[in-house]
Amino acid sequence: MFKHVIIAFIFVLSKQKKMKKISLLTIGLAATVLSAFAPAKTETYKIDTQKSNIEWTGKKVLGQHNGEIKLASGTIVTEDNVPAKGSFAINMASISNKDLTDDDSKGKLLGHLKSEDFFGVDKHPQAQFVTTKITKTGNGAISVAGNLTIKGITNAVSFPATYTVSGNTLTAKAANVKVDRTKYNIKYASKSFFDTIGDKAIDDEFTLNITLVATK
Repeated sequence: MFKHVIIAFIFVLSKQKKMKKISLLTIGLAATVLSAFAPAKTETYKIDTQKSNIEWTGKKVLGQHNGEIKLASGTIVTEDNVPAKGSFAINMASISNKDLTDDDSKGKLLGHLKSEDFFGVDKHPQAQFVTTKITKTGNGAISVAGNLTIKGITNAVSFPATYTVSGNTLTAKAANVKVDRTKYNIKYASKSFFDTIGDKAIDDEFTLNITLVATK
C-alpha cells in the first residue's frame, strides 16, 4: 500500500513538472510572438547642412571636372537604429569646383553648369531626393531606392550605402552614385543626341559621393 502511495506521489510530481515546463514554454512562445509584433523604436534625425555634403564628378572626352554641392535641408528616420526612410533637398546654387585653379576658368564652368544648358538654377534652385524603400543588407549596410528630382523632372535611382549611429549622431555615406543627366533633359554635348560632337562630348552620367551627418 505504501508503495502505491509513493508511486502516485511521484506521478503527481512529474505531471506538475510537465505542466510547469508547458507553462514556461507557453509563456516563452507568447513573449516571442508579442516581441515580433512590438512596434519598432523610431527616431528622427535632422541633417546638419554644414557637416553634410555631396561631391560630384563629371567626365568628358578630354578630361573631367569635380567639386562639391551643399544640402539645403533633410531628415532621416530610423527604426531600431536602422535608417528606414528619409529625404533631403540640394542647394543647386552652392555648386562649386575643386579642380580648376584659374578663377576665370572656374567662373565660366560654374556659370555654364548653373545655366539652362545644365541645371537651370534660376528656375530650379533646389533638387530633391526622397526614399521609397530602404533595405538592410548587412551590419551597417543598406540598399536605398528613391526618387531624384532635378529641374522638376523625377526619376527613380538606387544605390548601396553605409551608416553608423553614435550617440545622437547618424552618419550615412554612399559612393559612386551614378546619375544619367539626359533623363532630366540635360542634353548639352551628349553623344546620345549629338553624334557628330566628337571630342567635345560630355558623358551622360555624372557620379556623386554623398555624406549625410544628422542629429536628433
